[in-house]
Amino acid sequence: MSMMKRKKTVQKKTLKARHTLSSGTNPHNERLKQDRPSIVIPALTSTKPKRRLHSTRNSSSSLHLLQEAVLTKCSSGSQEEDELAGSFNPGWMDKIHHCPVYHPSTDEFDDPFVYLQKIAPEASKYGICKVVSPLISSIPAGVVLMKEKKGFKFTTQVQPLRLATWDNDDKISFHFRGRNYTLRNFESMANQEAARKYCVSGCLPSAYLEREFWNQMEKGKRGTVEYAINVDGSAFSRSSGDPLSGSKWNLKELPRLHWCTLRLLENAIPGVTDPMLYIGMLFSMFAWHVEDHYLYSINYHHCGAPKTWYGVPSNAALQFENVVQHCVYDRLLSVDGEDGAFNVLAEKTTLFPPKILLQHGVPVYKAVQMPGEFVITFPRAYHAGFSHGFNCGEAVNFAAADWYPFGAEASHRYARLRKMPVIPYEELLCKEAMLVSEYEIKENADLVPLRCLKISFACLLRLHQYARWSIKKSRPSVNIHPKSQGTIFCIICRRECYLGHLMCNCYTDPICLFHGSLISKCPCGSSCNLFIRDDIREMEDVAKMFEQEKGIHREVERQMRRWLLSVEDGR
Repeated sequence: MSMMKRKKTVQKKTLKARHTLSSGTNPHNERLKQDRPSIVIPALTSTKPKRRLHSTRNSSSSLHLLQEAVLTKCSSGSQEEDELAGSFNPGWMDKIHHCPVYHPSTDEFDDPFVYLQKIAPEASKYGICKVVSPLISSIPAGVVLMKEKKGFKFTTQVQPLRLATWDNDDKISFHFRGRNYTLRNFESMANQEAARKYCVSGCLPSAYLEREFWNQMEKGKRGTVEYAINVDGSAFSRSSGDPLSGSKWNLKELPRLHWCTLRLLENAIPGVTDPMLYIGMLFSMFAWHVEDHYLYSINYHHCGAPKTWYGVPSNAALQFENVVQHCVYDRLLSVDGEDGAFNVLAEKTTLFPPKILLQHGVPVYKAVQMPGEFVITFPRAYHAGFSHGFNCGEAVNFAAADWYPFGAEASHRYARLRKMPVIPYEELLCKEAMLVSEYEIKENADLVPLRCLKISFACLLRLHQYARWSIKKSRPSVNIHPKSQGTIFCIICRRECYLGHLMCNCYTDPICLFHGSLISKCPCGSSCNLFIRDDIREMEDVAKMFEQEKGIHREVERQMRRWLLSVEDGR
């Protein structure tokens, strides 16, 4: 397999936040199937009939004929497709399998953590999955946003509906500010654009729209779409009578539940601990990316048209980055290797067809998200997608105990790239581990997530012990002081420093303990000071207690051998 291709087309869009969308109105009466002609999207904001954009004569039969024609086009042979789309060949789309779809009962739906831990062993192998809510929201999102949030408006971003050629002459990042809209105005504009393009404002079959989307992207015409991302707020109602809003799956409450480690953050982080809205139109898109710190994400589809997702499981993340590095933009990377690809992908401006991944053996799966459905993305799962029409969705991050090994990997990578952390991983891990040490574990508890946490905590404490030993060995005269403040950041690599840090006259700001080689050459002499948390002994005792549990010591030894290679050179 050749990995060196000098030019590949790739979309560079502006998407600065959670990549989620949602669609539909009341999803539980008649759930649409992905390849079946869909009904016209009901208005979000009114029960009155909308003024049609075209003649109403024989509208029912006309829509039926149009949908039959669309289905015929979707299922026609390659010769007809080639005539309609030039050299575009959509055959690769049929090779992408769908991710798992779960239908929890009302009882199973009661606790998100218990249910997600139940399905995680299977679902995480796909990177993404769908969970169909058994609860119906009694207050539509449009009502929430227009009545409960007076004066609700948002600003869109303009996305070019074409792929860009990544070479040395094409480094422009598409970041165009759109217009200000009310929800009603944006819905009207989006439906008019869909009607102008396909003569109907309803949903067309998902398979057809998938082919149309990539066909138009590859044709490279100068069309644009608008997408509202990172919109502050939530479309879950404040009413206590709404069944879904009153459940633990309400995205305003989920990150603060007792099992979510993000509850320990002292300050809210928009988009991470507080949900954000994503309001799209036909072919609005979100770029390939992973979540900050490889966190989980949960995305709820409130209303409107469906959305297609693509996901790559975490065990193929490095393979994904390697393909991106060599086949998409290798000549533009400022950092070599997979870290370089990760750094550029983190800008959330890169979209390319999944067929590139298929050609190089990278596993990729898809989902078509309908109203009333959640999409879960698992830690370190790359994902991307696009909308089938006007829709409104909501997304937020969360982290369970099984996330900590991924968080450790992200923390090390951020330090290598000198990337500022979004959340204080060390502090969260230490606080959660100390709390877990006091828990009384139930007999039927799932011990796998807790084992992940314990291994990560023991590794962190061992790494810091090694770093302190190295510093004392190279600088016996270092002064040691107690440290009681929270997380601060290293001036060199921006690594979070919770357990300890260094200060000397050669640097105006704190240095993390993993730059011992620099300190050994520091000319400041006895003015070098090592600050260590005053409760470090208690933490070390807990870490030793964890290591006495079956299998944990061996795994800690294995991970230490691998991780020490990444800190020996001061990274």
